[in-house]
Amino acid sequence: MSIHHHPSEELLLDYAAGALGEAWSLAVATHLALCPACRRTVGRMEAVGGKLLDDIAPQPLTDSARDAVMARLDEPVGKPESIAPAAPAGGSVPHLPRPLRDYVGGDTDAVAWRRLGLGAYQALILTGDDNVTARLLRIPAGKPVPTHTHNGLELTLVLCGAFSDATGHYGRGDLQEADENLEHRPHATPEEDCICLAVTDAPLRFSSFAARMVQPFIGI
Repeated sequence: MSIHHHPSEELLLDYAAGALGEAWSLAVATHLALCPACRRTVGRMEAVGGKLLDDIAPQPLTDSARDAVMARLDEPVGKPESIAPAAPAGGSVPHLPRPLRDYVGGDTDAVAWRRLGLGAYQALILTGDDNVTARLLRIPAGKPVPTHTHNGLELTLVLCGAFSDATGHYGRGDLQEADENLEHRPHATPEEDCICLAVTDAPLRFSSFAARMVQPFIGI
């Protein structure tokens, strides 16, 4: 597997610093599970951050800060995050890397797909982010997504199959960052259905009138 499209350095740095929300972090962690190069980059970033923390002179905690820390100890622990790929006991390689399987509850056969029309399906992924949506998309082999641009940021990570648009070809492990400056018409390659993890912070902006009419009903 050759990965050609990676998260920006800014996105990886925010991930390493713990500055990303849950849904964005899920997309990056899932890419890291497939991409040794980006795992090494994040490791270097974390090492630099740790060294900077070591160089900071310690300051005494105030009573209020100590109380806040103790209160956090009583909060429920979230889902563990892993960036190491893992295969089932049978040895077959799953389509969904470990960070994403923890959210879905299994591999692609465990996904509760919902029909979008024209053969496409989606499955929403619950996270703690109120204003960001994470979803799995399944686009039929050889079929396009309607032409659209974006009202905000969209991260699209290919998990199975591939798609192409004006910016290039995206296969398993490739991640596309798109914003309001990109108008595109992603087209699934004909070999197999394309399954992607898509994270957005605003609805897409479709060019066609028909797509805009059904958009409120499909929530994308």
